[in-house]
Amino acid sequence: QVQLVESGGGLVQPGGSLRLSCAASGSIFSIYIMAWYRQAPGKQRELVARVTSGGSTIHVDSVKGRFTISRDNAKSMVYLQMNSLKPEDTAVYYCNVRTYNGEDYWGQGTQVTVSS
Repeated sequence: QVQLVESGGGLVQPGGSLRLSCAASGSIFSIYIMAWYRQAPGKQRELVARVTSGGSTIHVDSVKGRFTISRDNAKSMVYLQMNSLKPEDTAVYYCNVRTYNGEDYWGQGTQVTVSS
């Protein structure tokens, strides 16, 4: 079992920045991929970015150049630095981990609202 706790969401003006953090606990040795997903009202949950235990990253096209995912294996943390935020980035952001045996775990979500 892996437990995840997100923090760092909030209200920000367009063009602003936020940093999301996610702390993992429990069976952290089993974690392979750490990722951020988001779900806007009326839309499906979508991948934002992910990072493997070896440090390989993927960012979806809509956030490339603006968002950066990073991971601290020693602290069992994953971060999402979000710059140049746009109103369309408004969503609930979820931390996700996938273990080496394919199990998925989710955090409770943190709201990010981009509005003037």
